[in-house]
Formats: sequence, C-alpha cells, structure tokens
Amino acid sequence: MRHRVVVVGGGSAGITVAARLRRAGEDDVLLVDPTSWHHYQPLWTLVGAGVLSIARTRRRQADLVPKGVAWVRDAAVEIDADARVVTTEGGLRIGYEVLVLCPGVELAFDLVPGLTEAMAGPDGSTNYVASLAPKTAELVRRFRGGRALFCAPGSPIKCPGAPQKAAYLACDLWRRSGVLGKADVTYATGAGGIFGVPEFATVLEEVVARYGITTRFSTELVEIDPGGRRATFETTGPDGKSRTSLDYDLLWAAPPQRAPELVRDSPLAGTSPYGWVPVDRHSLRHVDFPEVFALGDVCDAPTSKTGAAIRAQAPVVVANVLATLRGEELAGRYDGYSACPFTTARGRMLLAEFDYSLAPHPTLPLIDTRRERYDMWLLKRYGLPAFYWNLMLRGLA
Repeated sequence: MRHRVVVVGGGSAGITVAARLRRAGEDDVLLVDPTSWHHYQPLWTLVGAGVLSIARTRRRQADLVPKGVAWVRDAAVEIDADARVVTTEGGLRIGYEVLVLCPGVELAFDLVPGLTEAMAGPDGSTNYVASLAPKTAELVRRFRGGRALFCAPGSPIKCPGAPQKAAYLACDLWRRSGVLGKADVTYATGAGGIFGVPEFATVLEEVVARYGITTRFSTELVEIDPGGRRATFETTGPDGKSRTSLDYDLLWAAPPQRAPELVRDSPLAGTSPYGWVPVDRHSLRHVDFPEVFALGDVCDAPTSKTGAAIRAQAPVVVANVLATLRGEELAGRYDGYSACPFTTARGRMLLAEFDYSLAPHPTLPLIDTRRERYDMWLLKRYGLPAFYWNLMLRGLA
C-alpha cells in the first residue's frame, strides 16, 4: 500500500497530527500504531500520589483515531528512508510521500544494572509505567521513616519534572501524616541543577528547603543492589568522577530513555547515543531527509519532552507537511515552547512555561504561574485532561 502521509506512532503527537491533517483537508493519512489503549500520561503523577486510579487516565485507542484516517493496528519495525517504505511486524510494506515520526520513547531500565529487578521488588517504583504508578502510591502510604531516594537521569527523558513531582507529593503526604520528620529524603539527578529556567528554579529551591530534601546534582544512578537495598551513584565534579553508595528504604527512579529500536536502527537516527531523530529545531524537518518530520519525545529539538511541547509542535509539523506535499517553502516555525506543571503539594502547582531562550513564556493572561497556586492544581487535575481529550486530540486546539 502507499499513502501520501504516514504517521508512525499513535500517542499524543500522532493522534493530534493526524486529526489536524484531516481538518486541513488531507484525505490520505495512515496511522501506524499497535496499541489498544491511549493513556494521558501526565496524570500518572497523581496516580502515584494516590489521587486517582490508573483507569481514569486511559481511553480506547479506537475511539480516538480521527474519522477518515486509515489505521494499521500493527507495530512499525523497519524504515527504509531511501525507498520511503515502512515495514510492520505483520509484514506490511507501506510507502509514503511524507513520513511523520512520533513513536515516543523506550524506557531503558536495562541501562542501569539492577534497576529492572528493583522495580519488581517490594521497595522500588516509578510513575513512568502504568502498572507501577499505583505501586508508588502504596509504597508512599506505607512508608514510616528511613531513607527515601528519588532519582532522575541527566540524559533527556519525557516529562523531566516528574521525579521532582513524585518527591514533593510524597513529602507532602508524609508531612500531613507526621512521617516527614522521620524521613531522610534525597533527590539525586544527573542534571546540574533543580531546573534550567532561573525564575522557576528559585521557587523549586524553596520547595526543596521546605520539605528538607537533600539534593545531589550531577549525580547519576549507575547501579542498584535490590537485595541489599543499595543504590550506587556516579558524581561528576571539578576533579572528575567519583562513586558513592546509599542505602534506601524506598526507591523511586525515572529510567533512562532512548528512541525506540525502530528509529535507533534506521538511517533516520542521529549521532546521539540515545538515537534521537535530528531535526531542524524550527521546522522539525529531518536534517537529511526532507520528506520526513519528527516531533514529540523522539526528536532532538532542544527543549523539554512534554505534552505541552507536542501541542506547540503539532500545528508546525502539519503546516510544513502540507507545504511539502504542495512543493512549497516551509512556513511553520516552532519556537521551542514547552511547559512543566510542577505539583508541589496536594492542592498546589506552579506552571513553568518557557521556550528555546529558557525565558518564561507565559500563556495564561493575568495569572502569575510562577507561584504555587490552588487554581493551577485544578488546571492539572481537571482542566488539562479535558483540554487533551476534547480539543487537542481532535485537532481543535
């Protein structure tokens, strides 16, 4: 089979792009995606905090694929960029005029020895897996003191604020239940600081101080001994690298992440060890293949991998895909907008919005989103999910 536009990946980016293409009048769009369920993953933070169930974060994929978009319910396993052909696990060969790549990321637990086993054990969890986010809530509820480790890699991951949010919401619960005074809470990250935008970093540093969290920056989780409940870290400092180990009673870890094997093993991957797709940062067109566009978590655009970034990238990609089909110059430009909603307590959130310049980029008039606010919590809990299901995925906003 052959189609004018083939979209690989049916997550936030794939469904949004497909819907916008249909609304723009493109009637030959094929979506390649094997999943049965579509999750609104930003709510997994609240699942891990015990606020709601995982079932409240998902809907049937069949109900979300836009009308008029063909759907191959199969996994893409190979891309021949020279022949412009995508091959699926079931053996279909699908030709394309324009390819939109948005298959998301692969969680690479295997890059940290012992991490997979720790997640399966009684003391470890993460909110990056649907089946484990409820476990986070249970571990936090049962915790009665000791050392709680929250870890994040320094390499790019989707929703890079999620490890902090897990720590803040856990500390808030422990504060309310009287356990926080018995807890030694450590946040260790391979990143060089709490956040890259100074205006928001200042507020987050106050949150860290309020909960008494010990921060370890430029400190990468490199190994876990799940039986001994011991985590080993490698810290990069002015004198080089050094290793240290910490015992834990509760371990929460964001796994390293990389492009899916489909992308890593194709000529569309760049030189990054994680296989990100190299794109022009403004047009989101592949740097070597002009008929290929990438957006969302899989591309190497130098901004945070969030749903808010996808929301800003999707109309740019659609405009440029249509221009490519018509043989016109690309007019769509992405400015690097992204946003991280930091839930700092149950009932409190600040919204960090920024662009490529790492300057605040507020989009809500008359609201100071740099403060912890109750109305921002309501936005996180109710407003953004409604916007996502009813507007964004339908190509309306």
